Amino acid sequence: MFKRILSCIFLFALAISSQVHAQEQPLKVGITKVPPFVIATDDGRWEGISIDLWDEIAAGLGRKFEYIPMSFNELLEAVEGGDIDVAVGALTMTAGREARFDFSHPFYQTGLSIAVPPVPDQSLLSSLKAFISWQFLSAVLALGALLLGVGFLLWLVERRRNPEQFGGSAAQGIGSSFWWAAVTMTTVGYGDKAPVSLPGRLIGVVWMFAGLIMVASFTAAITSSLTVSNLRSGIQGVDDLPGSVVATIANTESQSYLEEHRVRYQTYPDLTSAMMSVANGETDAIVYDRALMQYRNLQMGKQKLTILPGVFAEQLYALAMPNGSPLRAQISQEVLRVTEAENWADIRAAYLGKD
Repeated sequence: MFKRILSCIFLFALAISSQVHAQEQPLKVGITKVPPFVIATDDGRWEGISIDLWDEIAAGLGRKFEYIPMSFNELLEAVEGGDIDVAVGALTMTAGREARFDFSHPFYQTGLSIAVPPVPDQSLLSSLKAFISWQFLSAVLALGALLLGVGFLLWLVERRRNPEQFGGSAAQGIGSSFWWAAVTMTTVGYGDKAPVSLPGRLIGVVWMFAGLIMVASFTAAITSSLTVSNLRSGIQGVDDLPGSVVATIANTESQSYLEEHRVRYQTYPDLTSAMMSVANGETDAIVYDRALMQYRNLQMGKQKLTILPGVFAEQLYALAMPNGSPLRAQISQEVLRVTEAENWADIRAAYLGKD
């Protein structure tokens, strides 16, 4: 009986010692580079949304840890085989992966979005700048030349028959004819000047009908010069993608979506080249993960794209642990604590900007 008690005490002490030893061992945290969630800095440090999240979680757990960088495929195999304690990055929760390992509560909700060529700021200043564009000025100059030509023709036939209105020096006569051509074209017709000769009146009738066409054409030219930037892309949502050439990354969820919906696409080796293809006019738009596009877009400078509002094919990001991990409940609780804190929005905005 005494031996059994000693044996139980020994086993209990051994279990406590093992648990304490396990608590002292640093956690093996697998990571893979995927900006803006996991970013490798020039000085060898790691930062990003997921890194900041894990730092807060580890502090809450009171556990030390070490980062183990690896490729994405290696990361999945390592967490499934139990070679690491937790995988940190931008892991999408799926039914297939849930069968292979355990997920924490999700910490980020994202999905696919569409980015189109940059749309300029429609401020008052940008609208005023359009009035000094070459397209606008060329239309004004062409109209002025036409008015001068019609006025000169009328002056030739009216200067002798109607010297009271179109007489005087050549400059005065042509100036009066130019004024008549302008007010006649715009259908204002003040009546202060009018041709009296038969050829002059014929010119007047022809110019009245021609003026209707000229006003419509000039209005269209002005409207085009002011709004052409807004018409660079007719894509406003997923329903507008068919018929366009869409950029994406090979072997991704976005490519699968485009194939499933029979949208013509062009694949690129990385996100930067895909987004540049849109900025340079090689493709009409890009479909990809919204958060990743937001981060990369901040680095595009003057070639920054316009990311349309809204997401589709929504995804949830979470931390991954081996099946049956004793850390799952604790980590999930810490995920909720961190993501419900007031500074969580600031952490995301630091990498993605204000959405």
